[in-house]
Amino acid sequence: MVRSSSSDDELRAAVAARRELGPEYEDSLIEGFLEKMDQEIDRRVDDRIAARSRKDAPAVRPSVDAGQRLALSIVSLIFGVSATAGIAVSTGGGLLVILILWLGIVGVNAAFALGRRR
Repeated sequence: MVRSSSSDDELRAAVAARRELGPEYEDSLIEGFLEKMDQEIDRRVDDRIAARSRKDAPAVRPSVDAGQRLALSIVSLIFGVSATAGIAVSTGGGLLVILILWLGIVGVNAAFALGRRR
């Protein structure tokens, strides 16, 4: 643990005062020293908190919403591709049906994304 020079100076001053004043002032000197150390600790904690608040926000871990969006995307793609293949084979093209299918899939995904923002 690295001590600051002010802490060292405070301790030396307290010991020197104890030598000069004698043991009858020891309790007062100790209380004064501990009070100054408490203030120093509070200052350091405040400095660290202020330094953390100045930093950019830490990387955000994926949330449940991110997992839900990913799951919906995967299910949508699997359903959309398989349905498109099935429609294309059974109707000999069915371009309008495929277009409506994909518009529905996009609509569901958009509604989910917009609903989560609110």
